[in-house]
Amino acid sequence: MATITASASPAMQEAAKTPSASPPRAMAASTASPARYRPSLLVIFSACLVLIGAGGPLLLRVYFVHGGQRLWLSALLQISGWPLLLPPLCVSLFRGRRHGIANLLLPLRLVGAAAVLGSLYAVSCFVYAMGSQALPLSTSSLLLATQLAFTAVFAFLFVGLRFTPFSANAVMLLIIGPAVLGVGPGSGKPAGEPSKTYWTGFCEGIAAAALAGLVLPLVEVAMERYGRRTGPAARIPPPYSTVMQMQAVMGAAGTMVCLLGMAIKSDFGVLRSEAATFGLGETNYYLVLVWDAVSWQLLNLGIMGLITCASSLLAGIMIAVLLPLSEILAVLFLHEKFDGPKGIALVLSLWGFASYMYGEKVQQKKAAPQKNQLLQQQMARKTGDLELATP
Repeated sequence: MATITASASPAMQEAAKTPSASPPRAMAASTASPARYRPSLLVIFSACLVLIGAGGPLLLRVYFVHGGQRLWLSALLQISGWPLLLPPLCVSLFRGRRHGIANLLLPLRLVGAAAVLGSLYAVSCFVYAMGSQALPLSTSSLLLATQLAFTAVFAFLFVGLRFTPFSANAVMLLIIGPAVLGVGPGSGKPAGEPSKTYWTGFCEGIAAAALAGLVLPLVEVAMERYGRRTGPAARIPPPYSTVMQMQAVMGAAGTMVCLLGMAIKSDFGVLRSEAATFGLGETNYYLVLVWDAVSWQLLNLGIMGLITCASSLLAGIMIAVLLPLSEILAVLFLHEKFDGPKGIALVLSLWGFASYMYGEKVQQKKAAPQKNQLLQQQMARKTGDLELATP
């Protein structure tokens, strides 16, 4: 995301020479300053949360490797950490009460949209769990990285994203990467695993990436369409409490879907017996579940923060950045084999990521003069209106 910056406009320079006009112009500059700096700090913070949450997929694979079999439970782990947000959310709303707590709460239409998207995200988590059960972590991470291509396509359809040669190249490379896994020697299939199970998990991994790529732009559309504020709150950037509220609503709706799935599959009655037969021990079974839920919550909160403060595409990019980190964790902790096809797929995925980032940098350089000129015009118009209103 490009941080919005602007040099001093002629109108602002004149404000320093005209004493009577200086207070209104200073007021306009003070209202614009939060929009220049605050979002960039939130983007950095959200990106760090995504990187810290990289342990979520690792612990989910640990759960399956050592005897875990409950798919709806594993989906629940990916989305049920939202109660951890309630204490900081309450503190944030209390500290911002001077703006009016009603102005800080999500609009009802946005709450409804977030609940629907949370249910869809729960389905995506369930499909990802099915793929993770059958695939090594290194393979499932490579497949999940293709969500950047799906995000770009759906952002083109719903958000109005314009493809550039660099973004088109990135999409193609991220599509070729999984194809290499499919046609390479052994296809990355673990020894002793039936081919049908592997290919089913392969398709489920692609489907999970597609669903994740669909949810991210839809969240951005919902925020843009239903999250507009009116009154004094419209002049300030969205606080981080908005991010936490969105994540909490989506998490609560997704949790209800997962609990319903667990009830239908009668998972609640077998959890104790599954813990007793867990390969790492009963105590470690519950520790894996708890820390997995915490890691996924950090990851989800970071993704939601990137969508709210930047764009769905930047969120997709950060998920793709987790790819090499997941590969390293899989080799170190799960002792997975990293063969030639996986290496080629990793290089292609990183190449696609680098191509997209370079294209974004080029586009930002081209758009920077136009953005600065538009910002200066808006500033001059606002200060002109203030001058006319000043007696």
